[in-house]
Amino acid sequence: MKRERPIVEALQSFVAKHPQSMHVPGHKNGLLSKLPKEIKAALTYDLTELTGLDDFHHPEEAILRAENLLAKTYNADRSFFLVNGSTVGNLAMIYATCKRNEKIIVQRNAHKSIFHALELVGAKAIFIAPEWDESSKTAGAVSTKTIQDALNLHPDAKAVVLTYPTYYGVATKELEQQIELCHKYDIPVLVDEAHGAHFIASKLFPPTSIGLGADIVVQSAHKTLPAMTMASFLHVKSHLIDIEKVNHYLRMLQSSSPSYLLLASLDDAREYIDSYLESDGVYLKEKRSQWIEALQSLYPLEVVEVDDPLKVLLRLPGYTGFQLKNALELEGVYVELADPYQVLVILPLLKHGQTFPFAELRIRIKEAIAKLKKEQIAINELVQPIYEISTVSVPEYSYDEIEQLEKEWIPYMRAIGRVSASMLIPYPPGIPLLLPGEKITVSKLSQLEELLAAGAAFQGQHRLNEKLICVIK
Repeated sequence: MKRERPIVEALQSFVAKHPQSMHVPGHKNGLLSKLPKEIKAALTYDLTELTGLDDFHHPEEAILRAENLLAKTYNADRSFFLVNGSTVGNLAMIYATCKRNEKIIVQRNAHKSIFHALELVGAKAIFIAPEWDESSKTAGAVSTKTIQDALNLHPDAKAVVLTYPTYYGVATKELEQQIELCHKYDIPVLVDEAHGAHFIASKLFPPTSIGLGADIVVQSAHKTLPAMTMASFLHVKSHLIDIEKVNHYLRMLQSSSPSYLLLASLDDAREYIDSYLESDGVYLKEKRSQWIEALQSLYPLEVVEVDDPLKVLLRLPGYTGFQLKNALELEGVYVELADPYQVLVILPLLKHGQTFPFAELRIRIKEAIAKLKKEQIAINELVQPIYEISTVSVPEYSYDEIEQLEKEWIPYMRAIGRVSASMLIPYPPGIPLLLPGEKITVSKLSQLEELLAAGAAFQGQHRLNEKLICVIK
């Protein structure tokens, strides 16, 4: 059976004609580039919207065929390629569903791009806090009861925004029930599924949210599929969503000069997942199990499995995740992220017969642990910060009000009860600890102190090197 890759095939046909570039981009098919030869070779395909290569913002040929195949693969009404990352998908889905001062219910441990979208739109956010997931030691999924409480208080909300799975691979089994609950109120469910583009591959994985009834789903194809960084998908399957409105905002928000390298990698990633077989999943499961068993022999290393089989957590008792991460990097092993307790590793979506250096990784991890234990003394126990119980909350001030109000910098230890004027984001994973307009609680400061003590990096407007944060005066 011939597998189609319309964009890849169109690029190959075009390049085979040995065209002379009298158009942008200025590197002229790589001729003027001084990049390393391995990168320079790809510039032959770094083209623009020329005859035979279709128009990204008004597709009629290869791009349209590729997006139609994408919709078929994920069983969506309409699917779009995104060349500005999942961020642009999150922006577009919120722009398409609510206006300034309209209410939108949002899972509190969402990615920063969701909160940026709320600020840009000027929507009135209703935050719903997730439950603590003890297995991964992270904020997990929102309970159905919390969503019901939010709907009871705010039945006029224009949308509910959920994250599934979490960055750490936690995938609630209540999602279908939650979507059905929202639909009883005729409220669409928008899902940031950045880390779940591979869920349709096999029964090995949790179900994808588009299959459970979500109205709009955004996926980072580059996170777990073989796509280039920034390459993402957006799917719509809903009678509550105006697809043309979504398309309108994507045309506004995405680049008018799309990268054909990104488009080709999306086309290729779609074909990869579409051709994934259950036998591939069985092969992956076997390789994964063998590796985990091998790691479990590296006492006292702890290996924690989560809902998504591509995510694995590694812990070394007495050491922070940041210490373990640094030790692994000295051995040439680079993990996805670290937090006070662990590191997160992401495994490849292997097909039958494909190889990955699992044995070499075990050797390097063993060496990293040995050196870390030799050079640094373990502490008795890591202090777990206080975590707030599930709740429905509304910020003290709207984004418009915050912009007008006077701010001041104060020591964060004196900030309990004050209102944050800016976003404070441990990165990765990019989930804000503090949001503009939120009251600063003992729990938040406890988490901040723990993260700072463990060596976490922060994004956002802050002066943490001076122990200062910005609050409403």
